[in-house]
Amino acid sequence: MKILLFTNSLAGGGAERVVATLASFWAGRHWEVTVLTLAPHSEDFYVLDSRVRRIALDRAGESRNALHGLLQNLGRVLALRRTLRQLRPDLAVAMMSTPNVLLALAACGLPWLRTVGSERCYPPHAPLGRLWQGLRRCSYGRLDAVVALTSECAAWIAEHTFAHRVPVIPNPTSWPLPVRPPALAPQAVCAPGRRLLVAVGRLEPVKNFATLVAVFARLAPRHPDWDLVILGAGPERAALEAAVRAAGLEGRIALPGIAGNVGEWYARADLFVMSSHSEGFPNALAEALAHGLPAVSFDCNTGPRDIIRHGVDGLLVPAGDSEALAHALGRVMGDAGLRQALAARAGEARERFSLEKIAGMWESLFRQLSGAPVSATTRRARAHEDTHEA
Repeated sequence: MKILLFTNSLAGGGAERVVATLASFWAGRHWEVTVLTLAPHSEDFYVLDSRVRRIALDRAGESRNALHGLLQNLGRVLALRRTLRQLRPDLAVAMMSTPNVLLALAACGLPWLRTVGSERCYPPHAPLGRLWQGLRRCSYGRLDAVVALTSECAAWIAEHTFAHRVPVIPNPTSWPLPVRPPALAPQAVCAPGRRLLVAVGRLEPVKNFATLVAVFARLAPRHPDWDLVILGAGPERAALEAAVRAAGLEGRIALPGIAGNVGEWYARADLFVMSSHSEGFPNALAEALAHGLPAVSFDCNTGPRDIIRHGVDGLLVPAGDSEALAHALGRVMGDAGLRQALAARAGEARERFSLEKIAGMWESLFRQLSGAPVSATTRRARAHEDTHEA
């Protein structure tokens, strides 16, 4: 199989991690894999297998005005088309909305090429603007398939675009997680013997960490042996630090930054929490479960309900209900038996979202599109995919 994966960049992020993970996996299967980005190599955070061809178009950047944006995107389409004609992959897969549109336009008149788009979030939560929304609506019908992460996302794509094939394929979860810089030792932040509640994500409004800080401030007096660590960086750091100081919890709530060794934090923690207003398919939540860590999360659109099995490996509470979040967290923090019972089933996420299983679902789609013979393993993956297809 000769495949090209196209996305904005390989900077830190969920979609970028999926690109790097799948590309390296397929290179290990002796596929001819190319990863193509708009951004330059200098922005790469994720490391690819040495057998993956890496090409950067170096055509990222904001537009100065409408005319500049038009010319910029025309240049991107032409550069992508030149690369497709030069490499002649069997399949080209785009990740995220604007790369999907660019691929659909660049592949026009290339009948030998099969094209797959992939939405990595729930579109209503990431509006594109009128022009790009119109382009998405019309261009998705030119793609052979558009992959969604959840059934809600698939239903939205089917209703609001001309996409004619919308399979659901979740993100893969690696276990154990690879270690990347910067490494941040848990013991440098967490005192021995303390219980640890951990959250992971970019410090931005959609992650709703301000509510998490307020909820933990209410729980802290009743659970004096627990601390909260929020791993990540972003524009809300100063405001969150101010909220921690105002609550007088500098010694019990820490914001140490980005940890490239987040798996070690899951191993050290006792409970994971997700307070987001919205998600696509939260990798951190699936990874926490895969590491045997029970979780409590808002049941926001979309993702948490596709990962947490309520009452089995974690608890879901109504989206935005801080009272319910406080109650659920207090319940699990105060009940060691419940934590152990949830943790005993959490590790099943390793199989539920294993790289081999998710890659098999992608491969099933590829072989259906290409008309190639299908192996028994691929047929099983296809059957699993078809049960989730919109």
